[in-house]
Amino acid sequence: MNPNESTGRNSLGTVSIAVAGQAVYSLATAAELADVHPDMVRYYWEHGLLGHTGTSADTEPVFDDDLLYELRRIERYRRQHGVNRQALPLVVGLLHEVERLRAEIRFHREL
Repeated sequence: MNPNESTGRNSLGTVSIAVAGQAVYSLATAAELADVHPDMVRYYWEHGLLGHTGTSADTEPVFDDDLLYELRRIERYRRQHGVNRQALPLVVGLLHEVERLRAEIRFHREL
């Protein structure tokens, strides 16, 4: 571990605080924080719904605050709006496209 990082252990599991101040969570911790079963989190990760986690397919994923936000958002669409597993990739892709287009509009407005 980097000497500038600290690791704390609580009832949720291990949380590492990186140099930039961004927390890093294990899969189990992220699942508990998002109130999602760990198998569902693994499903989302394996199907690319959580974006790039900085790990390869054969290692345990790690989550930062941004991925935890994504996880909660995906789960909200699944639970509150009834989006099934088959439709989630489409919904997530559309959400990312909307975010990309908003960023592009902001960029052009600043010119």
